[in-house]
Amino acid sequence: MIRRFILLILIGVLAAPLAACGKKGPNEPPPGKQSDYPKQYPL
Repeated sequence: MIRRFILLILIGVLAAPLAACGKKGPNEPPPGKQSDYPKQYPL
């Protein structure tokens, strides 16, 4: 019983940083380059 609890806590601790990863906001071209796409897409 206690092993299962510890395992769930460990999985939660290891998964939490992965859930926070990712780019937020619209994509932007690199500095000094223009976008090659002909139109703007909605956010």
